[in-house]
Amino acid sequence: MASVSSQPQFRYTQPPSKVLHLRNLPWECTEEELIELGKPFGKVVNTKCNVGANRNQAFIEFADLNQAINMISYYASSSEPAQVRGKTVYLQYSNRQEIVNNKTAADVAGNVLLVTIEGDDARQVSIDVLHLVFSAFGFVHKITTFEKTAGFQALVQFSDTDTASSAKNALDGRSIPRYLLPEHMGPCALRITYSAHTDLSVKFQSHRSRDYTNPYLPVAPSAIDGNGQLSLSLDGKKLEPESNVLLASIENMQYAVTLDVLHMVFSAFGPVQKIAMFDKNGGLQALVQYPDVQMAVVAKEALEGHCIYDGGFCKLHISYSRHTDLSIKVIQQCPQDEFILHLPQFLLTMAV
Repeated sequence: MASVSSQPQFRYTQPPSKVLHLRNLPWECTEEELIELGKPFGKVVNTKCNVGANRNQAFIEFADLNQAINMISYYASSSEPAQVRGKTVYLQYSNRQEIVNNKTAADVAGNVLLVTIEGDDARQVSIDVLHLVFSAFGFVHKITTFEKTAGFQALVQFSDTDTASSAKNALDGRSIPRYLLPEHMGPCALRITYSAHTDLSVKFQSHRSRDYTNPYLPVAPSAIDGNGQLSLSLDGKKLEPESNVLLASIENMQYAVTLDVLHMVFSAFGPVQKIAMFDKNGGLQALVQYPDVQMAVVAKEALEGHCIYDGGFCKLHISYSRHTDLSIKVIQQCPQDEFILHLPQFLLTMAV
């Protein structure tokens, strides 16, 4: 039951603003809860949580003024008040027109990077893609994503400043590799500065935030798909159906990768039945078939993110394929086994 209070739920002393001031929130209310509260009325582009002496106030910023007006108008005329965790939330327009988080950027090097993703499809870049890109330089502790007037941004936390600096120096101004993005997406460039943060606060595993150091965090409602199933595992990674066929993408190919090389790498985890190599999205990919799913699971866990050659060359990114038995079109005979050299075109389009 909603808590009863003599306070008015709305104050009209401020002119309309796309930023709303919320009071009487539960202790340590999270960004996810604020976004869920505002989602029915429009796009929440920024938040500021745990404001005030009791940390029970917050601000949310909508993409445009009409969305904020819609939220105020709805609850002003509704018999049901705005609520978070059963507590009545009091709303009013803020006297600010934009939320400014002063601790976002820093002039000195630190272990947390502020990443701005540029491009027409920047908002479609997932946390999983960002994790793949930045974990090439060291263990990524946490990632949060958000939208501000500067665009779609992310905070990426490393263990130490040296690792963060290496990632910044290598990636600033570079584009996300095409093979990590869906075919329909355009190029997305990275602009990177240091953040003044040193330890990000992540209270839920979700599509907007991940803590890779704590597999026991609860999963936010936004990370549950339309069938009521969790789309994230306990470690924050997206769940994908397991298969006996692996899809391997090979990054930073300074040396040749042949069928024999792939067979040597993958057969360490079980008998490889078939291998298919092909070019897609400007990069080399391969499908590797094992007799059963368990062998493929072990190989994927062992090889993901590792390099075939020393020095960071020919790095493997591995996912499960939707195939269970590769169809042979052209066969190349090798001493150890038979390998598929090419696949029918319709299989190439379905390989991911």
